[in-house]
Amino acid sequence: MAMPLRQSIRVGTYLLEQKLRKREKFPLIVELEPLYACNLACEGCGKIQHPAGVLKQRMPVAQAVGAVLESGAPMVSIAGGEPLMHPQIDEIVRQLVAKRKYVFLCTNAMLLRKKIEKFTPSPYFAFAVHIDGLRERHDESVAKEGVFDEAVAAIKEAKERGFRVTTNSTFFNTDTPQTIIEVLNYLNDDLKVDEMMISPAYAYEKAPDQEHFLGVEQTRELFRKAFAGGNRRRWRLNHSPLFLDFLEGKADFPCTAWAIPNYSLFGWQRPCYLMSDGYVPTYKELIEDTDWSKYGRGKDPRCANCMAHCGYEPTAVLATMGSLKESLRAARETIAGNRGDSA
Repeated sequence: MAMPLRQSIRVGTYLLEQKLRKREKFPLIVELEPLYACNLACEGCGKIQHPAGVLKQRMPVAQAVGAVLESGAPMVSIAGGEPLMHPQIDEIVRQLVAKRKYVFLCTNAMLLRKKIEKFTPSPYFAFAVHIDGLRERHDESVAKEGVFDEAVAAIKEAKERGFRVTTNSTFFNTDTPQTIIEVLNYLNDDLKVDEMMISPAYAYEKAPDQEHFLGVEQTRELFRKAFAGGNRRRWRLNHSPLFLDFLEGKADFPCTAWAIPNYSLFGWQRPCYLMSDGYVPTYKELIEDTDWSKYGRGKDPRCANCMAHCGYEPTAVLATMGSLKESLRAARETIAGNRGDSA
């Protein structure tokens, strides 16, 4: 796990505080969506399917920051839509960083070089660029040529300017172990991004393409083969060791969607950003008035093939904290990863 040591300590301290307070449900990271508008029409995403009136809306800065502070989460993932289309996205980031929240701004990078002057490098901030494959595969997934090359150029410029840059890659049943290895090798070795996040695609109900999502056994076989030969240890993956075990089928967990809650233009979304069973205005209502026991594989048919990080990474993190053996394992990988970064 390549999470910076400072961030690892902060998150570990936060989790210990929740345990001492005997809180059963709490957020690890908030998925903040301050708009749904986007400048791409990716096949695996349905955000731009919202009505035109909704796509024109932009969440006020105070509302966005207030929701994160209400939850108390130490980390924020700002998504959308395309966050860089929000005219005040830099102010949202600035205020969250000032509150010492770790902020990941998820972007397709098409506007990154144009907007980069609005942002300031900080250990609390990273651009999280969406990369689903090398040039041909990535451009096909976003339905537009030239996006991969622009993303690569933006990553290089951001790195040169001193920003932390992470990537987020979603894999489908059209991927093979080799296509995964190729893109992660490129991101890890050639672009030298700081961290990489990976996730099997989930059959998001509004997504235009409903044919290429992975099943559970497909996912396990795909990642088992991709991780072979020492790749898993060598890549700077921003995941707990137990979540990577989960992807390979070496461990299984229940879903804890409550740990990565989604806040959007409509409010707090039940039960997660991939499924929509309604919205509530406050985080307290989301946690206390949602029947979390009915979600997850084997409980809700919509969850049958889900192995997405938003539901299962938090479970893996909590399982790590509950085991001395796994805690030491995660600590060793964090220290090793930080030594590698400084080499």
